[in-house]
Amino acid sequence: MEVLGPILEIVHIMLDPIAKYFKYHRGVKKYMMILHKKLEELKCRKDDIESRLNIDLLQSGKTLKKEVQLWLDGACKIISQVDSLSKEVGDMKYLSRAHFGKKITVTIKVVDEHHRKGDFVDRLVIDAPTGNKVTLPTTELVGKSTARRNMEQLWDCLMDDSCRKIGVYGMGGVGKTTMIKLIHNRLLEETNKFDNVIWVSVSKFASVTQLQDKLARAIGVCMPENESEMVRAAKLFAMIQTMKNCVLIFDDVWEAFQLEDVGIPEPGADNKSKFVLTTRLADVCLRMGCKQIKAELLSEEEAWNLFVEKASLDVISPHIKPIAKEVAKQCACLPLAIVTIARSLKGVTESCEWRNALEELRDSTRGHHDMRRVLEQLKFSYNHLDDEKLRNCLLYCALYPEDFSIRRKELIERLIAGGVIDRMCSRRAAFDKGHAMLNKLEKACLLECVMKKSEDNKQVKMHDLVRDMVIHVNGISSRLMVKSGMHLREIPDGNYWTEDLEMVSLMHNSISGIPSDVSPMCTRISTLLLASNHCLTMIPDPFFMHMATLEVLDLSYTSIEALPNSISKLGKLSALLLRRCAKLRLIPSLEKLILLRKLDLCHAGIKEIPQGLEMLINLRYLNLHTPYLEFLPCGVLSKLLNLQVLITFGASKTSKVKGDEVACLRKLETFSGQFYNIHEFNIFVYSISTRGREPDMYFIQVGEYHTVTFKEEPESFGKHVKLVKCFIGRGDDELVLPNGIQSLDIHDCHGVASLCDISSLNNATDLRSLEISKCDDVKYAFRASSSTCFRSLESLRLIDLLNFVSLSYKAGAAALPNDMFSNLKSFRIHQCPNIKRLFTPGLLLQLHSLSVIEVTFCPQMKDIIAEDSDESIENHSIDMKKTTNHPMLRHLVLCELPKLKSIYTQTLHCDSLQVIEVFGCPRLNRIPFSPSPVPSNLDKILATKEWWESLEWDQPNAKTAFQPYFKNCIPQKLKFRNRSI
Repeated sequence: MEVLGPILEIVHIMLDPIAKYFKYHRGVKKYMMILHKKLEELKCRKDDIESRLNIDLLQSGKTLKKEVQLWLDGACKIISQVDSLSKEVGDMKYLSRAHFGKKITVTIKVVDEHHRKGDFVDRLVIDAPTGNKVTLPTTELVGKSTARRNMEQLWDCLMDDSCRKIGVYGMGGVGKTTMIKLIHNRLLEETNKFDNVIWVSVSKFASVTQLQDKLARAIGVCMPENESEMVRAAKLFAMIQTMKNCVLIFDDVWEAFQLEDVGIPEPGADNKSKFVLTTRLADVCLRMGCKQIKAELLSEEEAWNLFVEKASLDVISPHIKPIAKEVAKQCACLPLAIVTIARSLKGVTESCEWRNALEELRDSTRGHHDMRRVLEQLKFSYNHLDDEKLRNCLLYCALYPEDFSIRRKELIERLIAGGVIDRMCSRRAAFDKGHAMLNKLEKACLLECVMKKSEDNKQVKMHDLVRDMVIHVNGISSRLMVKSGMHLREIPDGNYWTEDLEMVSLMHNSISGIPSDVSPMCTRISTLLLASNHCLTMIPDPFFMHMATLEVLDLSYTSIEALPNSISKLGKLSALLLRRCAKLRLIPSLEKLILLRKLDLCHAGIKEIPQGLEMLINLRYLNLHTPYLEFLPCGVLSKLLNLQVLITFGASKTSKVKGDEVACLRKLETFSGQFYNIHEFNIFVYSISTRGREPDMYFIQVGEYHTVTFKEEPESFGKHVKLVKCFIGRGDDELVLPNGIQSLDIHDCHGVASLCDISSLNNATDLRSLEISKCDDVKYAFRASSSTCFRSLESLRLIDLLNFVSLSYKAGAAALPNDMFSNLKSFRIHQCPNIKRLFTPGLLLQLHSLSVIEVTFCPQMKDIIAEDSDESIENHSIDMKKTTNHPMLRHLVLCELPKLKSIYTQTLHCDSLQVIEVFGCPRLNRIPFSPSPVPSNLDKILATKEWWESLEWDQPNAKTAFQPYFKNCIPQKLKFRNRSI
């Protein structure tokens, strides 16, 4: 009997899969019936939702919820998959029945789950964004008289009720887009005649579907891709019909189209709307029934004045002036050509250079067709660049779609990967070189600067004429194929894949797959860019068979699931970019790609590192920031001795690294990762201190994994360390910090009662930001006897400190060493339940740079500024009258302080004060700021009306003086977040 039990168990184990096999084999027909029934239910729900949307979207200012759009797209995809599966089942072999039976049951679950998710209880639409109220960035008009005349003519037509459709035409580079942008902004600012001004950038040869997509984005609605043009047009028509007094501007139209085909109501007296377009072709205006306005070229005088201005010829030699005038004439009074060529000659002082420039310019303008002449003018400027690298930089810009804003950092990464930027002594030097090149091209007007709020998000854009010229120049020899942003659904046919091809860009299309028999014979190709083809799921193995010269392969932002084995044979590959390929699971061995210098797997779907990674001895850049990676084997990183950039943080909660593995990477300039503990971190710190050079940027977490806002771009890291659940007191593994550290976060750590207990902070002379959170041992920020200095510290945040009672162990001005926090600008304390008083007058006086004070959710806080109980004014060596002045304070936030009675008992003079926020402070009945005069920069006082009316005032006119700045706010709608100010 003892033997029988295991035997039966073995039999059960063997028979169970056999039983499932026969179950799936016999049940195909039944499963298909169930699947079709479930699919019919899904289709009914989809039809019901679309019917509701047809009604809801008729309301003005409404747009489809993104979750609803996502569900509809998913439903369409599932319906398509089931149709394909049905065809496969119809053609299946007998021996494949079990396979399809299992596949059908899985699909049934998918259909059923998606049907359940479509049970939307709430409304399907939300209020549309007010994007049409945004002022467009533009430049000043060039050629004041001509440009002003063109602009005023257009303005008069807009103000004329009898003129409904207006077309502005003129040759490329004449200033049509600049003029229409200024009109757009003027409509927003100067008149109430129109309620909506909508801007649509068309670019050349857009189909009706593409026009519908662009218009839908401009008015803030989503259009399902699977719907017919007629249905989409009906929805857009209904949406725009609700927008009375609307100006619709289509910029850069290349082909005439019927308004009703797109879904645009015909402008008329009933809707009081206008339609404006710009184009290079007068025939487009004529065929669309527009009143034509020609954007004229500059007069010769205006052209010369503009040339003098842009070439900085305020003081010009009499020998050069006649030559310069001839050069200006060659620009044919075209603003774009004048600006471009004038700046290319800026600083040239020798007459021989001017004569040579004139001769080259005359030679480049043979053939007088308008468009060819413009391209030739731009080609002159292109050829005039003194560095072939700059021309190659322009070529990389031209690989992006037309009218595309390119992030500078992304572009420089491409220039590095493509070898346009030579190998430099450091990565920072390479980026500095890249920025210098882009600056030079911007100054030459071959690139345009796109201004963004964030310095980290600077962008450039290439004028479409310049792009046309660059592609034309480099495409003559068939070495270039650029079809980016053209909404391709398939790769170009074999006629385009010539042996001479060197660079191919198919970025930002809708290519879903590559036929299995396609194997281009491209024996010279060096760059292949397939990024942002979100539908691309598969590349067949033969595709790369004849691309042995390939150096840069970009498949980022695709849905590719596995790389073909032929990748392993690309022995010259130097950059393999797979960023955000979230579905990628399989990468073949990389051991033969010994020339690979950059491997980007950020947010790729891989669960383990690629085989052969340790053999990539030339690798400079490795990004493994992906949450799917299950573990990081020891011993791999230490073999990649040439690494300059290593990013492992966020690979997974368990993907930690050892200090000695990173310490041996002596060329490392940028690092992001997580060390196991303080000991491993100290090994890393000691290694960089002994070699006298630390990484330029790092983002390091030590101890347990803790979520954090992580910037993916290595150039945005700074020098940041976060300690989580570590013991950082004195001992064998006492914390050692890098000398150049700029930002330090201490979270849920033990072993210190104040910052002064961390001895290594004495060496952190560059520390600018410090945050301490959930550290129950911390009672004070510093001690009176400490020599620790925080002269560089700009931001201090104390968050959720259970036992924190005071900034200083010994309160008072004397407790703070001179200049200890002399540069502190922002101070925030949040959820510290036992602190009662924040500053003494003397302490606040020494914080003379402090501009932001934020105190939130401290239930025992009674005073923001108050005398210590152990000291009196007479004992102070500081003149107390000075403590009433704090000239730098700009922002004061007090939130949820139920026991707060006083900000300060005396009067505070804060000339720079801009914002006061007070919520949840019922006992605070006085604000200490002087009304004589009111702070000159004061912008607003945010609080509840109840609290405002309860205030007591020291002077009779005080409330009247401050009343204009008060704004009543409802506290339930306010969100107090962990802000880094």
